Amino acid sequence: MPEPSKQIIRTEKAPKAIGPYSAGVKTDQFIFTAGQLGIIPESGNIIDGGIENETRQALKNIHHILEEAGSSLKWVVKTTVFLRNMDEFSKMNAVYAEFFNENHPARSTVQVAALPKNASVEIEAIALVGQI
Repeated sequence: MPEPSKQIIRTEKAPKAIGPYSAGVKTDQFIFTAGQLGIIPESGNIIDGGIENETRQALKNIHHILEEAGSSLKWVVKTTVFLRNMDEFSKMNAVYAEFFNENHPARSTVQVAALPKNASVEIEAIALVGQI
């Protein structure tokens, strides 16, 4: 049986990890992203403008991680969304639909007490290793 592979994914187009973890990990079949906040990679700060802008930036960050790993949002099979306030679900969901408008991945959404950097949303994804 062949040895399984594990490749750490890094890109300058997504925020650097703010702890002892990797932005992404690629295996033979899957790419796992760490939870992405709405952080602007160049500044390391949360984007202004509320949950819509944070959601958009978090998904752009995921896009860049997947792209670096040789995949894309098209190959996402599962996401988990962490919201600081479930009352903002519909705002997050509207932006989320801009990125996943067909062949939707499975998704869980939960409310949490707090997120790093006082963010409103954090999103993680699991994608298949596929073609861009």
